[in-house]
Amino acid sequence: VQLQASGGGLVQAGDSLRLSCAASGRTFRNYAMAWFRQGPGKEREFVGLIGWDGGSSDYADSVKGRFTISRDNGKNTVYLQMNSLRPEDTAVYYCAASSYYSGANYRSYTYWGQGTQVTVSS
Repeated sequence: VQLQASGGGLVQAGDSLRLSCAASGRTFRNYAMAWFRQGPGKEREFVGLIGWDGGSSDYADSVKGRFTISRDNGKNTVYLQMNSLRPEDTAVYYCAASSYYSGANYRSYTYWGQGTQVTVSS
């Protein structure tokens, strides 16, 4: 499956932003979808995960209550709604797909998007 992330940009602390990840090539609904991020000088970090039908989701503690993942299987798209953004949320955000509900281990994900930059100024 091919993944294309978009929606990043430069925002101020406290603002909101919604990222999108469009999938093509295989049956989107067969994949659990996740978002990861990688800040400057940091390792890739799990952000959140959503199951095949959107009924299950998990989030990193650092974003819980601020970020929400959703998906539209009719549009082959997964979203990351980010509210109350903080400077420490600055990172390149990646979407990823797995045939399994794979959790936070990035090595469990088979397909990756190219990343979209989110910069939060203070």
